[in-house]
Amino acid sequence: MHLADLNWMDVERYLEQDDRIILVTGATEQHAYLSLLTDIKIPEAIAAAVAEREGVLVAPPLNFGCSAHFMEFPGTITLTEDTFARVLIEIIQSLLQHGFGGFLILNGHGGNHPPEALAEMQREMETLRIVWYDWWHSEIVQQLGEELGAVPDHANWLENFPFTRVAEVPQEEKTPPDFDAMGSHLSRREALGDGSFGGPYRMPDDVMSRLFDSIVDEAAALVRDL
Repeated sequence: MHLADLNWMDVERYLEQDDRIILVTGATEQHAYLSLLTDIKIPEAIAAAVAEREGVLVAPPLNFGCSAHFMEFPGTITLTEDTFARVLIEIIQSLLQHGFGGFLILNGHGGNHPPEALAEMQREMETLRIVWYDWWHSEIVQQLGEELGAVPDHANWLENFPFTRVAEVPQEEKTPPDFDAMGSHLSRREALGDGSFGGPYRMPDDVMSRLFDSIVDEAAALVRDL
């Protein structure tokens, strides 16, 4: 269930029997050959799968995050950390006013971090439950990377799902960029080239499907525990 598909009376009826909701956060930023909204598309897909399984509501995504480090790449849109934190807090405060109490924040972007105010809110409200979930930090991801012998990283195979692809990607692996050179004699764009952090650009779709299903299982368990 998504707020976009409901009216206010539907939400009122939902709150009569459940107070949980999934908030999707991410970014609009360069991902090499993948969509600029990769950091939204992935957690949105996870949230939709969890919602179908658990019957929990999903709020509209916060499409913008903290992406100042990629502003040399056209199409990237960034917020300051303070703005991101303030917007997220005000979204939660709005939902609290209506009776929501359990929040899974399904984050898709490494530049976004849990605002300190979230912990303060939880200390002040004993009934408030908030879980922040960075899907790519899951042990499942690390295990798969070890199994494949490929480091999961930005804009490489880790984020290359059928629904994030917008162009053909190179078949060969990319040598990891010289991160030490960034800020010294190379700009970030010069150091990163196409924007990927290196390694294989793609894995077979069956591998990615297995990864996706495992992440959904983990996220669903977090929702059940709210």
